[in-house]
Amino acid sequence: MTKHLRNEIERLKKKILTLSAKVEESVHVAVKSFIDNDKQLARRGMKADDEIDLMEVEVEEDCLKILALHQPVANDLRFIIAVLKINNDLERIGDLASNIAGGTVQLACREKVEIPFDLYKMSDKVKLMLKNSIDSLVNLDAGLAHEVCLADDEIDDLHRQMYKIIEGKIPQYPNELECLIRFLSTSRQLERIADHVTNIAEDVIYMIEGEIYRHRVEEYDARPNDENK
Repeated sequence: MTKHLRNEIERLKKKILTLSAKVEESVHVAVKSFIDNDKQLARRGMKADDEIDLMEVEVEEDCLKILALHQPVANDLRFIIAVLKINNDLERIGDLASNIAGGTVQLACREKVEIPFDLYKMSDKVKLMLKNSIDSLVNLDAGLAHEVCLADDEIDDLHRQMYKIIEGKIPQYPNELECLIRFLSTSRQLERIADHVTNIAEDVIYMIEGEIYRHRVEEYDARPNDENK
């Protein structure tokens, strides 16, 4: 690796770390705004998505420039490809966080119905998965990436619990159906965020081990979500 290429890759690492921190904060703000029914905070969270989009474009342009100018091979090439894919997943996570915040702005029934689930617990676990996935990238830690993949099962279980709780609440609060469905939607958005984080960890595993980790049925439980039955 030339000195110039090494510097470009280090710069790229810093940018993807900055983007991931921004995305992690966006998830936190979105969930907090929903739980606290804080519409002003929610609007701030929605606005942050524009900044994430711009950062995503900048990272992609940097990756393409490195590929064109330096023609990296072997590990360096796998790293650039992984960053390109991870960059896209981070942007999608930002979109999902914005959707949660948007739900806060639209919701008008929170004074009547309390959230019947610990969304903070779920969001904290998702944010830890995100942090660990990026740490695994920067530190080339395949073991940590594998842990992230396994943690996705717990998020799926939490979402299934939320679904069952909402299913039981609907007969008790038939006039608050829209509100209850919004609670379920927020849980679903967090579950989808965890899926994108798992994609990031799988790309890190590929980058380090050179093997595609997706669709490993022996490591993943392929049970369908309850609401899709």
